[in-house]
Amino acid sequence: MENENKAKGKEKAKKQVPLRLSATLWNEIAQWAEDDFRSMNGQIEYLLTECVKYRKKHQKEE
Repeated sequence: MENENKAKGKEKAKKQVPLRLSATLWNEIAQWAEDDFRSMNGQIEYLLTECVKYRKKHQKEE
């Protein structure tokens, strides 16, 4: 049981990723994040999550 909890904790742990964006893209995402009441990091994570869901859904249809 303890090993299962440790495994679940590791799945929820977030990884750090250095990311380079153009100033234009940064500004666009920052404004979008503000509009959606999210942090910049939260907005990027949200967008990536949505893209992965979209990809998984459309791969199954092919």
